[in-house]
Amino acid sequence: MSGRLTDEVVLVTGAARGIGRAIAIKAAEEGAAVALLDILPDELETTAAELEHSGATIAASVGDITDEDSVRRSVAELTKTLGRPITVLINNAGRNSYADATTMTVAEWDSVFAVDLKGAWLMARAVLPEMIEAKRGAIVNIASIHTQLTTAGMFPYAAAKSGLVGMTRSLALDIAPHGIRVNAVSPGFIATDLLEEFFDTIPDARETALAVHPLGRVGTPEEVAEVVCFLASKAAAFVTGANWSVDGGLGIRYA
Repeated sequence: MSGRLTDEVVLVTGAARGIGRAIAIKAAEEGAAVALLDILPDELETTAAELEHSGATIAASVGDITDEDSVRRSVAELTKTLGRPITVLINNAGRNSYADATTMTVAEWDSVFAVDLKGAWLMARAVLPEMIEAKRGAIVNIASIHTQLTTAGMFPYAAAKSGLVGMTRSLALDIAPHGIRVNAVSPGFIATDLLEEFFDTIPDARETALAVHPLGRVGTPEEVAEVVCFLASKAAAFVTGANWSVDGGLGIRYA
């Protein structure tokens, strides 16, 4: 299978469902060998079986991106199974947060930042040595529209995702001399389980969101995957340190 990602080995975290699953499928369609990493074993197995049935070259590992030993084991396992080092990392795994700043515990705060920020660094740290040695590679971090505007009741999600965009910029500068690019993608309202969780948690959120979307609808995981795979490919060879919005125009609306 030939495409924009032919000869690439693409590792997707949070690959079992939602945006991660769509990215994994699109990357395979674009010719990549795909490494799937998730903490949900049953859903990961289902996604892996679907990709295998399509004829894609894949490997899957159950792992926790917030634990450095688990990250190290999973990356080693996936690399060994595929027989090649990772050339593209998609840091997609994430979680929502609905906390009160005055009552949130330190443990709860740490758990949000562990998934939404620290995990992306641990994954990058694990794959970068091989990329640096090869003088090639790409990282795409899945951030959020919350990096630019946010909503009440989701503390401290915007802080964690904003940190991810800041890390994207810093890392892009530091590793550019090695021929490696780092970009972020900030989805808006995308039809996933996390969006349904948001709609179920915040009163009237569904109706409010649909009413203000310039395109009159929420997006799909597949639409995000298209942008991610472009940024991961050589077609975006002169793009690094950027944060691309995939939000149907919501982020440009005044009110």
